[in-house]
This record gives sequence, structure tokens and C-alpha cells, in this order.
Amino acid sequence: MLCLIVNPASGGGGTMRALPAVEAALRRQGCEYHLEVSSSLAHAGVLARAAAGAGELPVAFGGDGLVAAVAGATRERGADAGAARGRGAVIGVLPGGRGNDLARCLGLPLDPVGATALLATGEPRWIDMGLVGERAFLGIASCGFDSEANRIANRTRWLHGRLVYAYAGVRALARWRPAGFTVVADGTRRELFGYTVAVANSRMHGGGMLLAPAASLDDGCFDVVMIAAVGKLRFLRLLPGVYRGAHVEAEEVTVLRARTVELAAERPFTLFADGEELATLPVTVRILPSAVGIMAPAARIPDRSETRR
Repeated sequence: MLCLIVNPASGGGGTMRALPAVEAALRRQGCEYHLEVSSSLAHAGVLARAAAGAGELPVAFGGDGLVAAVAGATRERGADAGAARGRGAVIGVLPGGRGNDLARCLGLPLDPVGATALLATGEPRWIDMGLVGERAFLGIASCGFDSEANRIANRTRWLHGRLVYAYAGVRALARWRPAGFTVVADGTRRELFGYTVAVANSRMHGGGMLLAPAASLDDGCFDVVMIAAVGKLRFLRLLPGVYRGAHVEAEEVTVLRARTVELAAERPFTLFADGEELATLPVTVRILPSAVGIMAPAARIPDRSETRR
């Protein structure tokens, strides 16, 4: 039995417009399900926890924030039920947000109707989870310049899809002043004066920006991306390269790896992840390896020609 948890506000209301087609696809595939419409991320967590407790598969139909809320709510029960194998609960994902970065990283169809097939034919892909206090995230937690850009993106209603993130970045840059950050990565302290500190569990955020191109969802470690002070014109020139991951080659960008990261700043910043506000700095970010399974495309078995030496 599937518990389809829908965020009606995701994608500018796109989830509700697509819902009839999604339900029709589930019925065609013979999937038994019941529908739950969430009123908030906290409510979505309550629904997911109840579904997991009833032995159902929670399915998040919305943006990355909803997916993280569902995953975070089910991790405690999954940790109990799967203690012998050291893994958490399994959930499904139907992309319905503006960015859908987790779906991109996992190779899920970005069309929610197409993604329904994976609920029946996919396999669990076990991925790590980031935690800030008890708030979970699956993508990239970032602060500084990214805090301002995220805030603008979340308030922008007249743009949809990936364009909103580019627009928000340009708007944020106009008023941005570099700040001082303290980063303690696995006990090693570093000081940064600049733009952004990002703690990356996955490679992407902002609708396909490869902020941490070498990050892996299942290696038990964060990639920590730090962008030092740079002139605004140079920053604008570097910005398009984020979609290819080319920005990490710039001398102003440093990438570390760590399992626990402590962040502080000289002025107030909000830490955002998966498009949502998580906490106000200072914060401690830690990783939970293999904390959740996402129904994803089955691993492809190489044919004989590919395995010959």
C-alpha cells in the first residue's frame, strides 16, 4: 500500500494540477494507494510517520523540501525496523517542485507521471541524510550569499522552474557584502571571508546547479564548498560555470570533506537546505550514512562486451 503525500503548494500548485494524471497512472499499474494532502512540512512528517508505522510506503509528491521532511520523519522507525542491516526506511518520490534536484541526482524522471512506474519497478537506493539538530536534509545545506538567494527565490511567485534561481542569484548579488565565517570540519578550524559555505550531501541544488560536482549521496561524507571573497563582476562570470561544476577550479573556491561541520558567522545568517529554512547560525551539521532508501531506477548490469578486458 502506498501513502501518497502531496504538497499542494509545490511547483506553484503544479502538484494538484498533475494529481489526476498521477492517480490514473497508479491505477493503471495496479498500485493500491491512499491520498493525503499535507498542510505543512510538519504535517507531512506526521503523515509519513503514520504510514511507515502501518507498514505502508510513504511517497512524497512535491519538492525537495517535502522529500526531506518525509525522509526525516521516517528515519527513527526505519532505524528500529532495519537495525540489523544498519539502514533506515524506504520512501518513494514523485518530483513536483521547482528544482527537483534529488530526482535529478538519482536519475528519476522529472515528470511525476513517468516517475510512478518506479514505485512498482524500482529498487531502493540507500542514501545518506544530513541533520541539523533534528531537521533532516538530503541535498545541500548552505549559508551566506546562498541564504539571501534562497530567500528571494522562495518569495518569487511569477517565475517557475530553474529560472527563479538564476533570477534570485542576480538579485541577491546586487546587495551582497562578503562576510566572515568560521568552519570546523571534523575538528579542523578554518576561517573564510567571502560568499558562501555549503555542506553538500548531493551534487546539485537550485534546479541543477552543480555546486558540489564530486559529492556522492552514499559515501558517508559531506563535500564542504567554501567560496571566498571575489569581485562581483568576476562572480557573475563564474556563475554560469556552476551548472557544469567548473567553478570549483577557481582559486577562490575550496572544497573539503567531512562528516561533521560546525558553522558560525560574524553576522546573522539562516542555513537553507532543499529550499527550506533549517536553522540560524551557529549550527552543527552531521551525516547519517544510509539513512533512507529512495525508490530509484534499478542498477544496470553491464553486458559482456563492457566487462571484457
